Parts: sequence; structure tokens; C-alpha cells
Amino acid sequence: MTILITGASGFIGSFIVEEALRQGFETWAAVRGSSSREYLQDHRIHFIELDFSSEERLTEQLRGHDFDYIVHAAGVTKSIHADDFFKVNYQGTVNLVHAILKLRMPLKRFIYLSSLSVFGAIREQRPYQEIEETDTPRPNTLYGKSKLKTEQFLDSIGNDFNYIVLRPTGVYGPREKDYFLMAKSIKGHVDFSVGYKRQDITFVYVDDVVQAVFLALDRGMSGRKYFLSDGNVYQSSTFSDYIHEELGRPWWLRVKAPLWVLKVVTFAGEYIGRATGRSTALNHDKYNILKQRNWRCNIEPACDELGYHPHFNLRQGVRHTVAWYKENGWL
Repeated sequence: MTILITGASGFIGSFIVEEALRQGFETWAAVRGSSSREYLQDHRIHFIELDFSSEERLTEQLRGHDFDYIVHAAGVTKSIHADDFFKVNYQGTVNLVHAILKLRMPLKRFIYLSSLSVFGAIREQRPYQEIEETDTPRPNTLYGKSKLKTEQFLDSIGNDFNYIVLRPTGVYGPREKDYFLMAKSIKGHVDFSVGYKRQDITFVYVDDVVQAVFLALDRGMSGRKYFLSDGNVYQSSTFSDYIHEELGRPWWLRVKAPLWVLKVVTFAGEYIGRATGRSTALNHDKYNILKQRNWRCNIEPACDELGYHPHFNLRQGVRHTVAWYKENGWL
């Protein structure tokens, strides 16, 4: 069996590659010429460079390849240019699928990694209830809007294209760089949070996302969309509490600021990003994400239909993650 993983050099993608090799797939990693291959060192990996900006080039690059499965994990989560979210996350996926259909590739299933962000703040009026797949999405970030538009494109293709959409909540684990900033801050004796209203948060460890990917290759009905979390709900301070514990409980200053402070900080971060030409984790999308008070979601369909069972709760996942940060010199 052959499998193509796009975004293979990224955080989640690199773990999907490792699991594909472990399961004995002929594993192809789609990368850009400039992509780091730091976590793609196994000699069994086949590399292919794909240009998602052009349907014509993609068609030629894929010609002669017949993959049994494609896991589309490529995408951008932050950018200084708003159009990039739609050029990469949406149009890149459109180009890829059109190339697959044009080549009549005998694909068994296409797995698309979307996000819980497609639903945005739909629970703000009825807080602290689970987001259900029957709810109407209301994304409040450019990232979420681009992911939703891509899902809608997949829905429009028809019955000849076999696909499943996975919608993980906040994904963390070794190699992840955004949550790492929190660990770095806590090691530096500062824990910063925003908003005084209760915040329910969900997480999923990267290995559990990978678990769902491989279950979805052969389980579940085409066109289904599944939320992924570890099945628990946490308060906003829990993640930093666990990091603090794994770092040996250094002295720290816990700062809780009002939302308007976050808005100022993210506005400044976005301005600096545009001035320097470098994307930053502190941007307008991040403001909308952090101000949201409810990230509950119902994972029962994934459990029932895919056989998905999370192996890591937040405490266990943070323990593994911080240990990796230490061992690899990040902390």
C-alpha cells in the first residue's frame, strides 16, 4: 500500500510519516524544496516536491504515481498576508484534488486535516456546551474560514471522491512551536493569560491525531467529519499548571490581563510581523482564538465510527512534550 503525506516536514505531518513507516506503507513525503527534513531522516522515505499553487504543475508532478491513500496535512496556520490562508489552505487543496481527478488516480481515500476552528465562536451565546457536527460553522479567524471553505469544496465534488475530514482541537506535542512559547515563558518565570471569564479548553496530543488519521483510512463513511480531542475539558490555567509541574515548579509570576491588553499585544505583533516580513504567533487570529471562552466538542462519532480512543490526557501529554523539549535543548 502506498501513502502520500503532504506537509510532511511539518509538526503533525512528520509524525504521520513515522507512523506510516511503522505500519509498513510505502511512504511518500510531499515537501517543498526549501522544507526542512530534520524529522524525515529515515532512508525508507520517498520524497516528492509538489507545487500546490498550480494545478497544471501538480498534475505533471503527480503523473505516473498511483497512491492508495493521501493525507493532506499541508497548510498555513499563520501568515502576515491574509490571502495566503486561502491561497494555500483552500486553493492548494482545490488544485491537488483536481489534479488527482484529472489523472484518474485510483485513490482509496483522501484524508483532510481541518480544524475545530471552522466553528469559531458559535457557543458564545450558549456557552460551555459541546460543539456538535450539526451546528452551523461560524469561523472567526482567517485560518478557520479558509479551512471551512476547503471543507465546502470537498463536499461539492460528488460521490466519486472518497474523503474524510478530521477536525482536531488544539494539537500539542514534541516539535510543536506555538505551545512551546508558553513553556519557554514559564521557564522564564512568567505565566501570562487573558480574560477573567471562565474558559473551557480542549486539547489533543499529536499521537492521538495520528491514530485518528490511520483509523480513517479504512473506517468511517466518505464525507464524514470528525472532531478530535482527548475527551476531557480543561480550564485555561491547567495547561500552564502542568508545564510548571514538569519544569520542577520554578518560581513564577502569574499575570492575568483583560482582553483589551491581548488586543493591543496582538495588534502590535501583527504590525511588527508585517514590518519585518515574518509571521508571528501574536496576530489578530490569535486574539480571536484566545478570547474564545468555549472549545468543547463532541468526539463520540469519532469513537463510535472510527474506533478512536485517545491514549493521552493533558497531564500525560505535557509530561512527554516537556521531556522532549528538555532532551532536544529547547528548554
